[in-house]
Amino acid sequence: MLDQKKGKTNIVFNRLFIMVFFDVLFIMISSFMALYIRFEFKFTEIYPEFLDHYAHLLPVTVVTTVAIYFLFRLYSSVWEYASTNELIKIICATLCSAFVQLVVSYAFPLYMPRSYHVLYWFMLFGLTSLYRFGSRIWKVFRSKGASSSRSMKNIMLIGAGEAANAIIREVEISRYVNMKIQCLIDDDPSRQGKYMRGIPIVGGRESIIDAAQQYRIDEIIFAIPSASAQTKKEILDICKESGCKIVTLPGMYQLINEDVSIAKLKDVEIEDLLGREPVRINTDEIMGYVSGKVVLVTGGGGSIGSELCRQIAGHAPKQLIIVDIYENNAYDLQQELIRNYPELDLQVLIASVRNAARIESIMETYHPNIVYHAAAHKHVPLMEDSPREAIKNNVMGTYKTALAADKYGVEKFVLISTDKAVNPTSVMGASKRLCEMVVQMMNENSSTSFVAVRFGNVLGSNGSVIPLFKKQIEEGGPVTVTHPDIIRYFMTISEAVSLVLQAGAYAKGGEIFVLDMGEPVKILDLAENLIKLSGHRVGEDIEIKFTGLRPGEKMYEELLMNEEGLQITANQKIFIGKPIDFDKEHFAEQLRMLDETANDETSDIRAAIQAVVPTYHYDTKGDLCS
Repeated sequence: MLDQKKGKTNIVFNRLFIMVFFDVLFIMISSFMALYIRFEFKFTEIYPEFLDHYAHLLPVTVVTTVAIYFLFRLYSSVWEYASTNELIKIICATLCSAFVQLVVSYAFPLYMPRSYHVLYWFMLFGLTSLYRFGSRIWKVFRSKGASSSRSMKNIMLIGAGEAANAIIREVEISRYVNMKIQCLIDDDPSRQGKYMRGIPIVGGRESIIDAAQQYRIDEIIFAIPSASAQTKKEILDICKESGCKIVTLPGMYQLINEDVSIAKLKDVEIEDLLGREPVRINTDEIMGYVSGKVVLVTGGGGSIGSELCRQIAGHAPKQLIIVDIYENNAYDLQQELIRNYPELDLQVLIASVRNAARIESIMETYHPNIVYHAAAHKHVPLMEDSPREAIKNNVMGTYKTALAADKYGVEKFVLISTDKAVNPTSVMGASKRLCEMVVQMMNENSSTSFVAVRFGNVLGSNGSVIPLFKKQIEEGGPVTVTHPDIIRYFMTISEAVSLVLQAGAYAKGGEIFVLDMGEPVKILDLAENLIKLSGHRVGEDIEIKFTGLRPGEKMYEELLMNEEGLQITANQKIFIGKPIDFDKEHFAEQLRMLDETANDETSDIRAAIQAVVPTYHYDTKGDLCS
């Protein structure tokens, strides 16, 4: 160990000695060359007194300059990664050296020609910079030489700001980046026609398509992290028509933290083309009713449930209990939360909401204040093939969990519902409407506030079209779309969950909260945009195949039934639907009978569902499976 420390000390000392030696050499050369240049490179023309003054000034200049270099830490920087800060230090240090030399020459006096001190500074600055930045310059030339010997991707950068500058700088110095920046695009007219680090800024967004062809661009990097959602959408809409793959920086925070790098680039996601700002919520309202509370999330390992757990964990709950039947997802989430929230009191339990005794045991043990019920079978075609399972899990699982919540004094019970519950044409949608009715019934005679939150499709959630499309594109197609005119409402997972949390804060009991999902989106447009964003051409590289509507699938989804109407809340993205009245006592008896029918593997389950949910319509030929 001592030998290793001694060896390291020797290496540091040797490097310092070499740097000081070269600096002394540069000071001597600069001092003499300043005089030599002043007399037009004719040594015989130099006045003897100037040579005498030079000889007396030189020792003082050497000592003071080395001391100044130490003061400005020019011997402690890592020059392989030197930046503008180090260049400014060199400028300041060499100016100080020239100034001290000037003061000494007038103080003693040891007068020199007036231009001597200027020439001295210029020479010293040049030699010092060349020596210290030599490794950086060598790396640039070496990377350019290496790039010519291997296949490189031609890159277009959108934006000529700090983010683009950081990316270009990394490409210049890295031996491992397989990129060649060919051109930049910027909408600022004052920058167009100029160069950034030797790369032309060829025009604004209107030049993207032409420049992509002219420079044979393979990949476009969107490097404007400060751009608004609308601006980003407009530019990406142009980029996706170029036939190039598109990647982007995740967010503005990376620019603020000086964390812009090639490694941080990510593929453009379909949500980047929604063209709207992220939905904002009132964090204080969420903190007010989650902080310090025991919160239980059923289905906590799923896409919605896991995001609920992440956001709740960030709002300082007293304890977070995750309940899920699928252990792999639950385990992965557990490890993530332990890493990100080491102080969180976390319990992860494997349980089925169908098991009333197990759910009651959990409620009795932990006494949660708030329950988010996200456990459900949600895949429409699969539930058409196994309709009884939808009733057993979705409906009866919700009923059993709600009964346990009432029995053990839960303050709020929030059901995660869906737009498919409105005028349902699928068993899954009808089962979620039944869940909403359970919530309304339970709220009538309970001190627990039972509410439901209804929203549409969530981008990137398990079983949604986006992951399926991406997988199909990776496999070379075709991308399957059920119908060219089918539309859906979309929201990101984090947005939907944030609104669920805030709706829970508004809950008084019995409400069905409806989230504003914005404008509906054609599924065909999603498929085409994802193909283009991946750098492929629709119909040439990747085909789109129409497969027809699946069992239980609708052309469009509704967020409200006609009878419900809307009531506004403090958040313009959250509304309250007026509940449809129904006979709650009779509904309890219908639930019992529906449970019996679901467990009878020979019964006509769809007809039984329709008897309870009159708005449910189904194909009578479809009830062939159990």
